[in-house]
Amino acid sequence: MSKKETTNPKEVRNQNYAAKKMNTYENSKKKKDKDLPWWVELLFVQIGLPDKLLIKILKAQKLSKELIKNEKKSLITFLFVISSLAYFYPVIKHAKNKLDCEAIAKNYIIKSKNTFGINKREIKMLSTNFCYGGEEIYELENFKN
Repeated sequence: MSKKETTNPKEVRNQNYAAKKMNTYENSKKKKDKDLPWWVELLFVQIGLPDKLLIKILKAQKLSKELIKNEKKSLITFLFVISSLAYFYPVIKHAKNKLDCEAIAKNYIIKSKNTFGINKREIKMLSTNFCYGGEEIYELENFKN
């Protein structure tokens, strides 16, 4: 019978660590030999765009990363302001359209209907009613005649 060899796990760990430590050149070479990004492969290798364009793209990418890193707070503030304006724009547009409708309806009531004895507040009320689909403006003509 043969005697089974026993290994000490600490020794195996130390050997692995020493092997990894010695292969630093190979590890750095692996890091340098990374695959190209898909867009570089497609545009500059397969299609054949000029290298000057790649250099400009990479410089712009580097500058944009630095800008984002340095100006993060102001960029977040700018995006918040733009998103809040985009969020409230439909509300403002709707209110403006309603005010325009009321002004046009008020002018129409004054010009075409018999408005003697009706004060400005009632005309405003009738124009608002007309813009929201009311038909009291047609009854006004029948009521006054």
